Amino acid sequence: MKSSLKSLLLATTTATLMTSTAAVAYEAGDFLIKGGAAHVSTHDSSSDISPLPGAQGANVDDDTQLGLSFTYMYTDHIGIELLAATPFEHDVQSYGAIIAGSKVGTVKHLPPTLTVNYYPAHKDSKIQPYVGAGINYTVFFGEDADSSFEAIAGKTDISLKDSWGLAFHAGVDYQLNDNWSLNAGYWYIDIDTDVTLRTGLPGALAHLKLDIEIDPSVYQLGLSYKF
Repeated sequence: MKSSLKSLLLATTTATLMTSTAAVAYEAGDFLIKGGAAHVSTHDSSSDISPLPGAQGANVDDDTQLGLSFTYMYTDHIGIELLAATPFEHDVQSYGAIIAGSKVGTVKHLPPTLTVNYYPAHKDSKIQPYVGAGINYTVFFGEDADSSFEAIAGKTDISLKDSWGLAFHAGVDYQLNDNWSLNAGYWYIDIDTDVTLRTGLPGALAHLKLDIEIDPSVYQLGLSYKF
């Protein structure tokens, strides 16, 4: 009898412990904060710098900053996510017969991006992949012409038009405990901008223009906290 009671007590205790430690990964109403290193890798192309002879265009280099995102789980499988970051800063480099290799200047941008993500795994799964799509608004600021470009074009003011575009998102979370997960995320963002350069050149060359398609891939690796 004592042996049976001990066995029953042991089984009950084990079941209780298993139940109490079984964590739900995500469910409706959860908030997630994700942070880590975010790398912007540009896939840029541009028009000629018009009407500057021999200036065939410009490209934009990569940058890495702190990325942050905030997710609200609308259901167990649908999350609404906002991507934010510390300002990215990029060098804009010209190319062409006359000013090849000349650094036009630097520019900063913030890329707030809103996506709706689908989490196909069961809510109790420790591994939570997701895919999503949404919209991006990129605001440019802090434009500054480089001295090497101004040596050719004279005193120059640079301005970039803000951009609206579609965004596609994918990622995966790996649950470490009830609150913390490892996170890896990827975004492809449609960013197109019109660039205006007001230079010290004479006549028509005083007002230069080009169109740049930046279209970056954004890679983020970090941690996620659920509450």
